[in-house]
Amino acid sequence: MHDDGRYDDPRLTGPGGKSPGPVSRETNYREWTVNEPRDPSASYPPAEPPPQRRDTPHAGSVRPVSSAPANVPPARDPLDPADGPANAPTPRPAAVRANVAVPARFEPQPPVSAVPHQAAPEVTVTPSDTPQASGYGDEVDASTYVSRETPTREEDDPPLAMEAMRAVQILNPSGEVTMPRPDRTRVMCVANQKGGVGKTTTTVNLAVALALHGNRVLVVDLDPQGNASTGLNVPHHTGVPDVYDCLIDSVPLEEVAQAVEGIPNLWCVPATIDLAGAEIELVSVVARESRLARAIAAYPGHFDYVFIDCPPSLGLLTVNALVAAQEVLIPIQCEYYALEGLNQLINNINLVRQHLNPKLEVSTILLTMYDRRTRLADAVEQDVRNHFGDKVLQAVIPRNVRVSEAPSYGQSVMTYDPGSRGATSYFEAAQEIAERGVKEPVSRNA
Repeated sequence: MHDDGRYDDPRLTGPGGKSPGPVSRETNYREWTVNEPRDPSASYPPAEPPPQRRDTPHAGSVRPVSSAPANVPPARDPLDPADGPANAPTPRPAAVRANVAVPARFEPQPPVSAVPHQAAPEVTVTPSDTPQASGYGDEVDASTYVSRETPTREEDDPPLAMEAMRAVQILNPSGEVTMPRPDRTRVMCVANQKGGVGKTTTTVNLAVALALHGNRVLVVDLDPQGNASTGLNVPHHTGVPDVYDCLIDSVPLEEVAQAVEGIPNLWCVPATIDLAGAEIELVSVVARESRLARAIAAYPGHFDYVFIDCPPSLGLLTVNALVAAQEVLIPIQCEYYALEGLNQLINNINLVRQHLNPKLEVSTILLTMYDRRTRLADAVEQDVRNHFGDKVLQAVIPRNVRVSEAPSYGQSVMTYDPGSRGATSYFEAAQEIAERGVKEPVSRNA
């Protein structure tokens, strides 16, 4: 071997059995194809003699068949154009290449014995960055090829940037009215006799989402546990004026409502432990079912939305909420226990509509705690959608740890982690509720 990139090919001999000289490594053999692997088990040069070719007769001369030894290729005449250039190699025998896999996109070479010797054709070696066919017979169009490293539209922004964009959209720092405001006050009762289905969480997060986007919202905590007050960071310890004073002592609602810190356009009527005895005390009160309705109607200010968080029961507190409301929002956990008591709740709503509040209707169904990994959640969703139809929101609230962590910090998930899946789902649900309210406006509560 030489350092100048050339080497002596022992297979080639010139006239008289002498070598014509070194051959370049870049010489392209006629039988070579692009990306053709060599057979490591085959000897090169071949041990067996190559097949004899039939000389092509040309004008003025007749050449006899070469009488060279069996393991030496016939001599080439450098001046004979039929033999090709002096450095053209002897074709490899077909027997050696029989076990070499050749891609189907290259046509097979004809037998050596039937083709006259010509100059070795130029073969362009495919660069490493050129697209290759995925398999035999596959062609790749280089004009439409796109590298796997090219980012798609979804990959243009990293996950943190996408989360930041969602957070800005949910928090709405500009304060513009991005969700439509209804023509009249919408009083919505969030009720379900089963506990732990997400009534309080739904009330708090929907109220915050609507308030952040330009709506005036009032939250009435009618649950003696006071969880809605905790989620909005409103004081509700003993001695604080609460909804109990409005129901029992007829205190005006504006004296009890408190502005929620950090959330503009949002007020909350807290609930204390005193509310636990309100059902017993309301038994002897005149017009006990409509005490809350009169308190809301007497409020001097105007609200776009009034959310009433009901306790997990069908007692007098829930009846007061159903009489005061015009719409019922039922959160349903994606489990069959949540569906078991739903018929009784619908029956109570129908009784209230017939005797106490003819304007009451079930307007919204929200699926909560949805786990996409289970078939049970999908089965419950299909059953609810088949039964209630268009009343079920398209937005579904998934199981998300951020939703459960937020109340421990006295916040809603909308402000605790606005880029989380839970915040995004509640934002979509609030937006859908707002759009439905514009299409089907409801009358102000009388």
